Amino acid sequence: MTSRRTFLVQAGLVSAGMVLAPQLLSAKGKKGPGLQLYSLRDQLPKDVKGVIANVAKAGYAEVETFGYSAKNGFWGLSAKEFSALLKANGLTTPSGHYGLDEFFGSGKMDTFNSYIEAALATGQTYIVVPSLNHDFIKTAADFKSIADKLNKAAEVCKKHGLKLGYHNHNFEWKETEGTTFYDTILAETDPNLVSMEMDIYWVVRAGHDPVSIFKKHPGRFAMVHVKDMDKTNPELNTEIGSGSIDFKTILSNAKLAGIKHFIVEQENYTNIDPYKSIAQSSAYLKNSLHI
Repeated sequence: MTSRRTFLVQAGLVSAGMVLAPQLLSAKGKKGPGLQLYSLRDQLPKDVKGVIANVAKAGYAEVETFGYSAKNGFWGLSAKEFSALLKANGLTTPSGHYGLDEFFGSGKMDTFNSYIEAALATGQTYIVVPSLNHDFIKTAADFKSIADKLNKAAEVCKKHGLKLGYHNHNFEWKETEGTTFYDTILAETDPNLVSMEMDIYWVVRAGHDPVSIFKKHPGRFAMVHVKDMDKTNPELNTEIGSGSIDFKTILSNAKLAGIKHFIVEQENYTNIDPYKSIAQSSAYLKNSLHI
């Protein structure tokens, strides 16, 4: 497999790439792009080993997990077995999406503890909250309560050598009593404990500018979901570089944002095989965004 650097040397584009995107090059991880496995949620239960092999073939270096349970593990594999599968395919997993509604609601640790075990077994660094029960955030006081619980969850993670992350959709910007949930968690969570995973698609769909948020909260965004918006229907995703989101401008601010992991996610596909889609997105990140 041709490495990114070999490709650029062959193309005579090393210096050009550094001129075009110096901030991105200095901030990016050395491993290459990652894939949120939710992108292949229909395929994984049928053939987890085949899917992971295809993800590696599509040019990814990392995966972000979702859907783990103590009963079923990762699509029928235990966390240790899944970790071995990743290693066999040259992949690592820096983060996973793990719902913490039970912890937020009752404070019970049973499920949370199982997630910690899974994260440690797979070598993950981040336990990422992918979303939460909207009943928990009806008022501004609720916003602060959840922010406090995020800090407490992050303290738990820290004890195990892990970090907590929060992934946004667009509901976080619904204004309530003069504020929003997103503004509250950025203001009220400890930046040394709680990392943000910005889903760029959802920020844009909510009508906000990712770069402005980076500038207001530098260094808070350890991870981003690189997810493009269909040019004709903003409710749909498309392959990275084929949609309406200006990733070159946004991700030229990667160093400012603090981004360590660039994770592709695509929730829907239009007239294209999912594996061709993720390969196309991976190639764009490597060749055009220099990730």
